[in-house]
Amino acid sequence: MKTKQVFVLVALLLISVFASGQSGEVYSTKEGAIDGYDAVAFFKEQKPVKGKKEFSYEWNSATWYFSSQENVNEFKKDPEKYAPQYGGYCAYGTADGHKAPTQADTWTIVDSKLYFNYNQNVKKLWNAKQKEFIEKADKNWPTVKKQK
Repeated sequence: MKTKQVFVLVALLLISVFASGQSGEVYSTKEGAIDGYDAVAFFKEQKPVKGKKEFSYEWNSATWYFSSQENVNEFKKDPEKYAPQYGGYCAYGTADGHKAPTQADTWTIVDSKLYFNYNQNVKKLWNAKQKEFIEKADKNWPTVKKQK
């Protein structure tokens, strides 16, 4: 078996293991939705920016944190515009039919929509067939979001 194939199999196995512990429609940790990162900042500053406890908003059964009141207000006006696709779960994992946690440094904006991946290696796989994976994930999300 080639090294790349082994890597892909290991990545998928790890995603499956971590996916079993995820619940809810939004990827949340003790730090909040999307690990406490400011969803609006990905669009405005083109980088991950940690939110602050004083700038929070409850939406879609999750607490979202922002780096400024201005960003809270922007999110409140149109949460669907700024919230990541698939609730912030891994886009690649969603395409494969399961939830997986994500890392903020894997973010991508495609057609004005925010996506995350499990890690940089999975992001490379996702980027190789991004359009195809988005189509699969869009079809899978109604079922995947109900997974515990």
